[in-house]
Amino acid sequence: MAKRHAVVIALVVSALGVAGARAVACPSESQAAAPQVKQVTLSELDKLIKEEKVSVFDANSEKTRAKFGVIPGAVLLSDIASYPLDVLPSAKDRKLVFYCANTRCTASHVAAQRALENGYADVSVLPDGIMGWKQAGKPTQSIPRS
Repeated sequence: MAKRHAVVIALVVSALGVAGARAVACPSESQAAAPQVKQVTLSELDKLIKEEKVSVFDANSEKTRAKFGVIPGAVLLSDIASYPLDVLPSAKDRKLVFYCANTRCTASHVAAQRALENGYADVSVLPDGIMGWKQAGKPTQSIPRS
């Protein structure tokens, strides 16, 4: 078995050269990892909103919005996977937070990933969603029914 591993390693080194084989085996620190969606807590988001240091996006359905309301000032996304990019701020370094219903909902993650893929650097989700926000006694607003 060890002999087979040695042959495979020799083939990789031969095909890629020594530097290429090292890059495959151990990516260097200079290779930047792709940006990741982060998470914020209820209290962190509340503070960011009060300090006006964040843009908030609601990834819920109309039914969920009608039942639980929305975080005041949140941009209501029309579709989590293909919302128009012009709803996002022009500053790509602006802190963005996406939320959906609760910890079991992943709509906010899908919407946040779209922002990351379009060059936004500081993208987070609020895992507790609107249900956690409301349960914590944070303010919500109703939306007009269509």
